[in-house]
Amino acid sequence: MIIDLPDTTTTAVNRALVRVREEGGAVALGRVLTLVIDAQDGDVEDAVKAANEASREHPCRVIVLARDETRTTARLDAEIRVGGDAGASEVIVLRVSGEMLEHSDTLVIPLLLPDAPIVAWWPQEVPQTPASHPIGRMAQRRITDSTACSDPMRTLRRLRDGHKGGDTDLAWTRLTVWRGLLAAALDLPPHEPVTRVEVRGHESHPSVVLLAAWLAYALDCPVDLVRLKDVQAITRVELHRPSGPIIIDRPDGRTATLSQPGQPERHTSMPIRGLRECLAEELRRLDPDEVYSEVLDSGLDRIGAA
Repeated sequence: MIIDLPDTTTTAVNRALVRVREEGGAVALGRVLTLVIDAQDGDVEDAVKAANEASREHPCRVIVLARDETRTTARLDAEIRVGGDAGASEVIVLRVSGEMLEHSDTLVIPLLLPDAPIVAWWPQEVPQTPASHPIGRMAQRRITDSTACSDPMRTLRRLRDGHKGGDTDLAWTRLTVWRGLLAAALDLPPHEPVTRVEVRGHESHPSVVLLAAWLAYALDCPVDLVRLKDVQAITRVELHRPSGPIIIDRPDGRTATLSQPGQPERHTSMPIRGLRECLAEELRRLDPDEVYSEVLDSGLDRIGAA
């Protein structure tokens, strides 16, 4: 069910929410957090779809701040989506224009769930410093996606320079399976130090850079980054040791082959992770991601280009 509230106020939106609960039986008691999505008006539907799918694991109130910068007049149009149109959440879309864009936090605050954690998510372009943004200041966790930005590498550098505890990026979340597979391979004998690492992947994909930075930080060895065109994300990682290299090869973006001395080749499904899966993973934790912080702080500057 979708309820349209044109040219409205947050007070009217709150009253409509109460009325929906009383008349339709929709409740907010099972919501575990408030997810605030700060997006351009044209990006709203994709973001809401991902949030709805993730909400089946994390029931939440989703507040979408849809910035309409084509309209100069100060106006707030709202939608309330419940039931089948909102997954396991309740979605409030605030289409904002004009002077109201400068006070986005005051529009969101009256609609927050009481005594519930707040997570902020920028699905496309991100602010200069997420933790200092009006929406970011009220959130325990701040999720960005440098992969979706117009200049992913520059965005990643900005995120490093302005990083605060509680920040994370979905380019990092997309590495969870890679990190687990590499760690499991290094747990097998022979337990030798890694002397050099080579990471191959798409030239402008931030996950490629973050994986190389993580390996440089975790293994304390030289890491060469080979940037390629016409490939999908990360395609190959080589960990060189005295007895021979550990190689994970994923040329097609779907299936990975693990090769290491003295062991038969192993094949495993490793498709590129989707937005819903990554968002759901980040909503599972509200504590700062200390490994991500260390990788940004200590790993990025240790990567060599090949």
